[in-house]
Amino acid sequence: MGKVYYVSKNVGLGLLVLAATALATIIALSIAYDKERAKNRDKPEDGTSDSTGMPTPPTTPFIPKEPWDHYRLPESLVPVSYNVTLWPRLEPNADGLYIFTGHSAVVFRCVKETDLIIIHSNKLNLTTFNGHHAKLSGLGGAAVPTIQKSFLIVKTEYLVLQLRSRLAVGTSYVLHTEFLGELADDLEGFYRSEYTDDGMKRVVATSQMQATYARKAFPCFDEPAMKAVFNITIIHNSATVALSNGRDIDSVIDGVPVRVTTFEPTERMSTYLLAFIVTDFVNIQSTQNSNLLVRIWARRKAINDRQGDYALNVTGPILQFYERYYNASYPLSKSDQIALPDFNAGAMENWGLVTYRETALLYDPIMSSTGNKERVTTVISHELAHMWFGNLVTLQWWNDLWLNEGFASYVEYLGADYAEPTWKIKDQILLYDVHKVFAVDALASSHPLSRREDEVNDPAQISEMFNTISYSKILMLFITGFSSQSYLNTFAFSNTVYTDLWDHLQQAVENTPGMHLPDTVHNIMNHWTLQMGFPVVTIDTRTGSITQKHFLLDPESVVDRPSQFNYTWFVPVKWMKTGVEQQQYWLLQKTDVHSLMRVSGEDWVLANINVSGYFRVNYDLDNWDRLLSLLNTDHQVIINRAQIIDDTFNLARAKIIHTTLALRTTKYLSNEREYIPWESALRNLDYYILMFDRTEVYGALQAYLKKQIQPLFEYFKIITADWTRVPTGHTDQYNQINAVGMACSMGVEGCRELIQGWYRQWMKNPHPSPSYASIHPNLKSTVYCAAIAFGGVEEWDFAWRMFKNATLASEASRLRSAMACTKVPWLLNRYLDYTLDPTKIRKQDATSTIQYIARNVVGMPLAWNFVRAKWSYIFQYGKASFSFSNLIHAITRRFSSEFELQELKKFKEDNLHVGFGSATLALEQAIEKTTANIKWVTENKAQVLKWFTEEST
Repeated sequence: MGKVYYVSKNVGLGLLVLAATALATIIALSIAYDKERAKNRDKPEDGTSDSTGMPTPPTTPFIPKEPWDHYRLPESLVPVSYNVTLWPRLEPNADGLYIFTGHSAVVFRCVKETDLIIIHSNKLNLTTFNGHHAKLSGLGGAAVPTIQKSFLIVKTEYLVLQLRSRLAVGTSYVLHTEFLGELADDLEGFYRSEYTDDGMKRVVATSQMQATYARKAFPCFDEPAMKAVFNITIIHNSATVALSNGRDIDSVIDGVPVRVTTFEPTERMSTYLLAFIVTDFVNIQSTQNSNLLVRIWARRKAINDRQGDYALNVTGPILQFYERYYNASYPLSKSDQIALPDFNAGAMENWGLVTYRETALLYDPIMSSTGNKERVTTVISHELAHMWFGNLVTLQWWNDLWLNEGFASYVEYLGADYAEPTWKIKDQILLYDVHKVFAVDALASSHPLSRREDEVNDPAQISEMFNTISYSKILMLFITGFSSQSYLNTFAFSNTVYTDLWDHLQQAVENTPGMHLPDTVHNIMNHWTLQMGFPVVTIDTRTGSITQKHFLLDPESVVDRPSQFNYTWFVPVKWMKTGVEQQQYWLLQKTDVHSLMRVSGEDWVLANINVSGYFRVNYDLDNWDRLLSLLNTDHQVIINRAQIIDDTFNLARAKIIHTTLALRTTKYLSNEREYIPWESALRNLDYYILMFDRTEVYGALQAYLKKQIQPLFEYFKIITADWTRVPTGHTDQYNQINAVGMACSMGVEGCRELIQGWYRQWMKNPHPSPSYASIHPNLKSTVYCAAIAFGGVEEWDFAWRMFKNATLASEASRLRSAMACTKVPWLLNRYLDYTLDPTKIRKQDATSTIQYIARNVVGMPLAWNFVRAKWSYIFQYGKASFSFSNLIHAITRRFSSEFELQELKKFKEDNLHVGFGSATLALEQAIEKTTANIKWVTENKAQVLKWFTEEST
C-alpha cells in the first residue's frame, strides 16, 4: 500500500483551488491552440528569448555569468507538489502537427532568499500572463512579489522569472503555467508512437523522461533530487485509455467528446520517473498480495495472441521475491507494464508504469525463442528492482548513476533466478556483465565509476553516464553481499550519494559476527569507484610472490587521469590449490608474498574461482602449463574455464603473455560441451576474426575453427535426433545455436545444406512466420542470417516482406538483423538508406540496423562510408533515438590499419562543428582501440598465421 501523506490546511486549500480551475482553463486554451504551431522549435542553440518570444543573438564563446547560465538549478527553491493537466491530440492539426496542451501549477518552498525563479522548460510554447510566461501566487495569504521580467534560456533549458522583491524563506508559493508542445516522434519527453492495426494507423501518446526530458512535457524542477508529489490529470479521447504512475481515481466524460482521467497522487518522487500514456491498448491483469493490481498492456492483437501472458506470470513472483529481499512492501498500489511500438531504451523504470520495447515484454509461446524468454524475464526483473533501489531511494545527481543501475544489474539475476530457477541464470553473470565491462574498463580512456558532480553537467554528459561502466562494474562489487534493508529504510522517498551506501555497508559488516575486512568499507570501495580500471594479479607459484598492476589492453597507451590511490586496489583473492579451496587472501599492496601459493611438482594454483573478484589473473609459465595440461586431459576439474580463456586472450593482447599461450586454451574445445566456456572462447576468437577476415590469415583460422566446432555440431545433431528435438538444458539450447552458427560460418559439411533447406521450405510456404516444425525459434536468427548470406536478392526480398508483415516484435527484430548478413553490396547500401526512412525502419531501430550491417565484413566499409557522408544529417535525425556511442563502437570494431586510423581522426576533425553528443567518449575510445589493433596485428600476424596453420592439420 502507498504511504499516507498529510498536508497543511493552507496547502490543501491551495491545491483544491488549483485542481478545480485547471480543467476549465485548459479546455478553453486547448481549442484556441489547436491551430497554432509550436513556435520555439526553431530557436537558436544558444541565447535567450524575452517575453515577446524573440530570440536574442547567441553568445560565442559561452561563459557562464548569471545563475541561469549554469546547468544545475540554484538551491534556493524546493518543489513540494505539482498539479499537471495534459491533453494530447492523437490527430494532426491544420498544420499537420500533433500537439499537446497543458496546464501546470507547482507548489514550491523558498529555502534561501532570492529574487529569481529558475525552472526547467524546453521546447514548450508558453502562454503569457500580463506579458510574462507564468504567474505567481502565494499559499496561506503569503505576500507575492510581482514579476519584473520573464525569459527563456535555450542553452540551459530554463524559464527564468526576475522578481521585483525577494521571496521569503520558509514560505510556499505556486507557479502557474499554460503551454503547448509538439507531440513529436523523437522518442523523448511526451512523444508520439505509431503502429498499424488492420491497415489503419494508430497513434499512442507516451513518454520518456529520463534523464532530462520531463521539462519537454511541462515546466518543472527537472533534477533527480528535486522530488515532489505529482497530481496528474489527462484529457483524452473517450475511445482511449489514460495511464500514469498512480492508479486512476476518476474518469468522466466532459461536455466536449473527451474523457478526463485523474490519478491518485504519486509518492514523493523524481521527475525522470514520471509517465503518462494515452492509447487504445488493452491489458491482462492479476491481483497480488495486499490487493496489488498487476497489469500488462500492449496492442490488442498482441494481447489476444497471448504475448503478454508470460510477463504477467513472472511479474508476481519477482515482486514477491523483492519484497522479501528488500524486507519492504512494494511501495505503490499498482504495477503497470506496457509494450510500446516506438521506444528508444530497452525499458524504463517509471514508478508504477514501466515502459518497454515490445521485444523486452512480449513473448509468444510458439514463435519466440528461449533467448526471447530470458530477455523478457531479466528486463522485467531489472526494472522491478528499481521500484525500490532507484525509485524509492534515488541518486542525488547523475554522476552516481551506478547507484541505480549497478545494483539493479546485479539483483536482476536474483529475481530472474527466483522466477526461473532451472535456468541457473546467475552462472551467466560472467558473460553478460563481467567480460563486457572488462573490455571497456581496460582502456586508458575509461573513467571512474563515480565522477565528481562538476564533471557531469549538461544533457549530453548525463547521457554519456548510461554506459557499461555504470551498469556492470558495480555489479562485481555487490556480489560480495549487501544488506539493503537499512539503506532503503533510512532514505525512503529521498536521495543519496555513494558515501551513504558505504556507511550502511560498514554497519552491515560491524553487525555481522565473524565478518572481517582489512580496512573500512569506505577505503576499500573508494579504491574501486574513485579510480578507473582494475588490476591484473600475477601469481608466481615458484616463489609465492603476488603482484597487482593496472591492467591496460594497450600497455603503451597513456593514462592521463591521475589516481589518488596510485592505481592500487584492495583485492580479495579466492583461490584453490590442486582442487582444494583455500582461505580467501587479501592483496593490499602492489607486491606481497603468500607462502601457501608456492607449489611444485604436479600441484597447481587457480585464483579468482567463481570469478568472485573484479580482476584478471596471470601465473608463471610453469603453472600455466599445468593448467593447460589439465584442460586437455580432464577439463572439468577447472571450474572457471571461461575465465581462463578470457584472461589469457586479454593478457596476450596486453603483451603480458605470449599470443600462442592464449590460443592453446582453445585446443581442448573439441571436447567441451558446455555453453559458457564455448561462448567465452568464441567471443575472444571473434577479435581474431575481425582483425584477420580481410587477410590471408583467415583461411588457416577458418580451417582450425572448423576442426574445433565440428564435434560440437555432430554432438547436437545426435542429441536432437537429427535436429528434430530441442536440447533440454537452458544453456544447451544456447550452445546448439553456437554449434550451428559457427559450423556454417566455418564450412562444416552438411551445415549449409541444412540451413538452405529450412529457409527454402519456408519460402515455399510464406506465412508471416515459419512454422514451429520447419525452423525452431531458437535457431531462427542463425538460419535467417546464414541463408541470406548464402543467397541473393530472392532470399533478401523474401525476408523483407516477412519483416514488414511480422506481428511479433521479436520475429521482426530477427529478420531485421538477418537482412544485414547478405554479401551483396547494393542490397546493403539500399538497406542503409532504409535506416533513415522511418516508414521502413523505425527510428528506435536505426542505430542497431547500421550496427548489424557493420558486423558484416562486406557491410563494414559501406556502413562507415554511409555514416561519414551523412553524419550531420544522422546526428540531427537521431539526436534522441540514436545510440551514437554504440554506432561508433560497432563501425570501428574491425579498424586495424593506419589508413583507417587516419580516416577516423579526419572524421573527428571534419565534424567538430557538428558534434558527437553521447558518442564523444566512444570516438576517443575508437581511436585508442584502433591504435592498439594496428600494433597488435603488426606484432602478431605472422605467428598467428603459423599457429593456426600448424594446428588446423
